[in-house]
Amino acid sequence: MGLSIHYNGRFNKEANLAELIAEVRDIVEILKWDYFIFSEEFPPGETDDQSHDGDLYGIDFTPPGCESVSLCFLSNRRMSDIVHLKLYGDSDDEEERKYLYMLATKTQFADVSVHKAIIHLFRHLVDQNYFEEFNLIDEGEYWETGDEKLLERKHETLGTLIDNFSLAVQSVPLLQGESYVNYFERIVKLIQDRKK
Repeated sequence: MGLSIHYNGRFNKEANLAELIAEVRDIVEILKWDYFIFSEEFPPGETDDQSHDGDLYGIDFTPPGCESVSLCFLSNRRMSDIVHLKLYGDSDDEEERKYLYMLATKTQFADVSVHKAIIHLFRHLVDQNYFEEFNLIDEGEYWETGDEKLLERKHETLGTLIDNFSLAVQSVPLLQGESYVNYFERIVKLIQDRKK
């Protein structure tokens, strides 16, 4: 739970990965965000859509209060990250393998300005044609609308829900013999009743 950005894409064969990395590095250095650079050049030759060499190419960075944002790609030029590569990179299960390319970054515990900066960075990279394909779903709807007030309301609403749930877990004990499912249902009902 918490405000997140979900994204996936494929690097444009006509673009230059080292240039994307340099642009992102310059921006995150100005913002004083931590970053890590993986390989800066794709291996020579073409790979099919599903196979990859097991290495990452690109950069990831970590804004304050936020999960890391991966601008990394596999040798097939599809976006992935270190965690997804470790979990799903060798999977033979086709249903499981699709998770290799589903990225998300939780921004709930960062300042709203961090969320906005990430969205602006993605918009810039799209405008620079670094991606052959790119999809993004912003739970704050800032990507889709550019509405700062809407983003702020969603951030605040989710923060309040998380705070209320956390407080409820701290103050409502688990009853003897109560299942965790029933416990969490009882907590949710208590929160809903307090809102009325």
